[in-house]
Amino acid sequence: MKFRNITFAIVVMLAFLSCTQNPFTGKKTLAVVPNSQILPTAFQQYDEFLKENKVVKGTSEAMMVKSVGQKIATAAERYLNANGFQGYLKDYQWEYNLVKDDAINAWCMPGGKIVVYTGILPITEDEAGLAVVMGHEVAHALANHGQQRMSATQLQQLGATVGAVAVSQENQQIFQTAYGLGTQVGVMLPFSRSHETEADKIGLTLMAIAGYNPDEAADLWRRMKANSGGAAQPEFLSTHPSNDTRINNLESWSEGAKAEARKYGVTNFKS
Repeated sequence: MKFRNITFAIVVMLAFLSCTQNPFTGKKTLAVVPNSQILPTAFQQYDEFLKENKVVKGTSEAMMVKSVGQKIATAAERYLNANGFQGYLKDYQWEYNLVKDDAINAWCMPGGKIVVYTGILPITEDEAGLAVVMGHEVAHALANHGQQRMSATQLQQLGATVGAVAVSQENQQIFQTAYGLGTQVGVMLPFSRSHETEADKIGLTLMAIAGYNPDEAADLWRRMKANSGGAAQPEFLSTHPSNDTRINNLESWSEGAKAEARKYGVTNFKS
């Protein structure tokens, strides 16, 4: 029991000390794995991905991806500089690529490496719809969500090791099953859902500062919902909030995003 308590205290102390500040929320976030380790690996993986997939170049759609991406990146820099985070993006290497793939997907690696799949363009429909998606994905990178997930996974694994040592041999299997299910449903999935919600809100602000109408975000997710045909896991078993939750959130945040953008002299929002 004494060993378990001491080890648990070490885990808690490690989690407490390995924190950084989210520049958009002011909250302390997990940072067990430093970006100095994450970014070089992310850049290498991005380059490998581009070599292995068909990158669309020179088309109007490809140029739109680059244009929207640059505007979102500029909006992020304006926000960060205005809020005391000068130099926050110094290690970022922004890159925006359209990849030929029917998947309805887009992503941004840590450090600003973005991919948009052609399969999502019929749903985004236009520049403003694309700005919703790219703002959301950039927000994940800016808030260091990848770093937090890696850090949380390491702590989860450490907790499993600590618990396995602390319980008796005959209870090992029971503990591992209960711990795995409990931390996944009770901790890791809500952790991921909170990241998605956070990225939705940050992305809304970024697209507004970039000059796009944040009202378009809820409309995009209505199209996403229609495209899914209503098929979705229960929210508590999913890494993402439900479509309805997202739509309601985005509608409630839209005016706040416009108000934030007006601080930067943005008064007209492109739909």
